[in-house]
Amino acid sequence: MEQILEEGTLEYETPTVQPAPQNSKRKKANLKEQITLHSMLVPGVVLATIFMIVPMIGIIMAFEKYEVTKGFFGSQWVGFYNFKMLFNRPDFWDATWNTVIIALWKIIFTSVLSIGISLLINEIRINAIKKGVQTMLFLPYFLSWALLGNIMVDIFSYTGAFNYLLSAFGIDPVYFITSNRWFRVIIVATDVWKTIGYQIVVFLAAITNIDPALYEAAKIDGANSTQLVLHITLPGIMSMIVLMSILNIGNIMNAGFEQILVMYNPSVYETGDILDTMAYRIGLASRTANFSMGTAIGLFKSVISCAFFSISYFIAYKVKGYKIF
Repeated sequence: MEQILEEGTLEYETPTVQPAPQNSKRKKANLKEQITLHSMLVPGVVLATIFMIVPMIGIIMAFEKYEVTKGFFGSQWVGFYNFKMLFNRPDFWDATWNTVIIALWKIIFTSVLSIGISLLINEIRINAIKKGVQTMLFLPYFLSWALLGNIMVDIFSYTGAFNYLLSAFGIDPVYFITSNRWFRVIIVATDVWKTIGYQIVVFLAAITNIDPALYEAAKIDGANSTQLVLHITLPGIMSMIVLMSILNIGNIMNAGFEQILVMYNPSVYETGDILDTMAYRIGLASRTANFSMGTAIGLFKSVISCAFFSISYFIAYKVKGYKIF
């Protein structure tokens, strides 16, 4: 609007612009709207604080010559001495390599087989058979290694069912559980069998989100089953495949403590001992329990795992926009 002044000049009034609401106010408004959902996190946060955050004070043992009678704050401070001693142990680097190679094998075989089996299950047209196959594949995921580990040891023992089957074909029995050649293979194969059902469910859920109209249009154009899989199903779940692969990078230092602890023995330490079992054996299971050295191993593994987790989530966010909150 223009306003005529006494001197005869014109002055234009600048329209008033309302400032945009501040981010803090938006966050507060969203928090009020979602207060019920946030309150559901409270029990989990409390339990995580009590059993995961508070016990982290024990990390101080990695930098001490810890003595139970003196406690955390009374034991002698030795700095990085435990880490220097740890890095000079040949078996430590063997355990580190075993951890990486076993975890990597598990990730690769689980990912490839779960994708392939998901595509095969998706082709089953009889719902009863389809659900039955899914149930059989998913059931082992709910069983603990305390049970399955002992069963696998019995199956692959010298007088176990597997060697009995081999003898039926004229093959001499093999000491699978005590063989450095076969132990990693057994560990990877049994873990894939146990955990593959979980990822199959994830990929099947992604397949169900593909628009059925795409399949109908392709069939009208004369596409066969193989072409439907290659040009519709796989591209349709590619984002989930990429996301799962990226997130699995964070588990590169988790080779399966419970499984290996139940199934391994001193004769396969060369290829089967991992950082978790080494920390348990040195820190708790030996006669002269070295709490400081066991804690140093655990801290080293945790730092590397944290780095891999951070990198994998950063890549997932940049590539697919994935984030926890």
